[in-house]
Amino acid sequence: MGRFLTSLIALFALLAPGLALADPADIDAAARGVVRVVIIDSQGGELVPISHGTGFAVASDKVVTNAHVVRDAMRDEDLRIGIIPTGGGEAVYGQLIAASAKTDLALIRVTGSLRLPPLALAGGAPPDSGDVTSVGYPMNVDRAQGLDLGDIFRSQPPVKSRGFVSGTRPSRQFDSILHTAPIARGNSGGPLLDNCGRVLGVNSFGADSDGGDAEFFFAVSNRELLPFLKANGVEARVNDMPCRSMADLDEAERQRMAREQLIARQDLAQRAEMTREQRDRAQFEAEQSVMTDREDRVFLAFALLLVAFGLGQWALTIHNAEPRDEKKLRMVGAGAIVVVLVALAAYLTRPGLDEIDRRVAAAMTPEGTDDGEGGSALHQGDLKLTCRIVPERSRVTSSETEDLDFDWTTAGCVNGRTQYGFSGGTWSRVFVPENEDAVSVASFDPDRRMYRVERYLLSRSAMEEARTARTKYDAPMCGDEGAAAQLGDLQTEVLGQLPQQPNERLVYECSARP
Repeated sequence: MGRFLTSLIALFALLAPGLALADPADIDAAARGVVRVVIIDSQGGELVPISHGTGFAVASDKVVTNAHVVRDAMRDEDLRIGIIPTGGGEAVYGQLIAASAKTDLALIRVTGSLRLPPLALAGGAPPDSGDVTSVGYPMNVDRAQGLDLGDIFRSQPPVKSRGFVSGTRPSRQFDSILHTAPIARGNSGGPLLDNCGRVLGVNSFGADSDGGDAEFFFAVSNRELLPFLKANGVEARVNDMPCRSMADLDEAERQRMAREQLIARQDLAQRAEMTREQRDRAQFEAEQSVMTDREDRVFLAFALLLVAFGLGQWALTIHNAEPRDEKKLRMVGAGAIVVVLVALAAYLTRPGLDEIDRRVAAAMTPEGTDDGEGGSALHQGDLKLTCRIVPERSRVTSSETEDLDFDWTTAGCVNGRTQYGFSGGTWSRVFVPENEDAVSVASFDPDRRMYRVERYLLSRSAMEEARTARTKYDAPMCGDEGAAAQLGDLQTEVLGQLPQQPNERLVYECSARP
């Protein structure tokens, strides 16, 4: 029976791609901003952890957790709040900015140089169903590993547990999400994520299972979190775009390209048929006009010869008359010779049969076509564009999607300062920032006026490797000789270190800016 149910579930998953599981890469990317929040006492000059919970970054220097996680530090000024990052780095202290016992939320400012990747919050109404993932530091896992409180000062990866949303219902104090993604003591304050790694709520507490009942858990919903953050001056990243897997996006892109190719083939066939009909019509008209012109020229030559014959007879009459008028004879004779020459010219300059092909070619050339160096409108030098996101072709988990001003030159210079590389028929630029753990690969198609950014949200170690590879070359400046080709080669090492699939893909359509 168990195998049958397993097979049935697997078959259902294949037949229902819309119910895709969470992408591990998205959950891992979100987990980079999850931290362990430790309440620390100082005893005899030594730091002693009293308790711990979980938190997550909503800004590079601000962390959200539960109010009950930091309750002891709020009551005792001698206790301090420690922040231990997930992906390595030194632990730092945090300063409590605000806490709300009513909604069980607290906001902490991170001191020191620790820079955390903020998590994006899901916009819109909380879901009533669907997959979710809890991320945090459950104490029972620490105990199972034999870790004592002293060990928690070491950076450890958080625990991820999957479950389902069981509904949205308010608790006695605040709006919450009921779910089955297991949490335990220590998970409090950690994020509840959707399949794209966006925060749906802040895990807070579990229902009493009475030792045998099914376990349910509660997370403070974003309906409470967003106003709390706004009231304390935090502009969180909110993303209300549909959650789509990269596989779904790639499949939709393949279908779109197949449709475009089908339409292009149909249009090409239709234009070919129209061209054939136009050519046949032009061929018929050219043949008729050339034959008419030839006949007209032959008739003209024949008529002129008759005139010349008449003038010749007149000249002969003058020549035989007595007395002979020499002046009139010369004029008539000269006239006869001129008419003969004109007749000969008319005959020799009649259009040949090759004139048919020339007239067909002229008829098939559209009026106003510029075959000079100007080319088509898409290749007329520099472009001043405004680029707007195309939601149905994009996958966005945490990035901003505002409109972009994009000024492009034929040499691949953007906005007068950023040189793009050219390799394999593609213009691209790799960005490896120092202040963010993400590599972006931007590309531009000047013919289609499409701008695309693929973002790879990397771990600290992978990011350091990418930065090391980036330091091996200096990007050429706009206007440098051979800059595009040179940069296209220089970027290959960084590109070779990136995962096969990005976390985000932002596709923009660009149009001329007034």
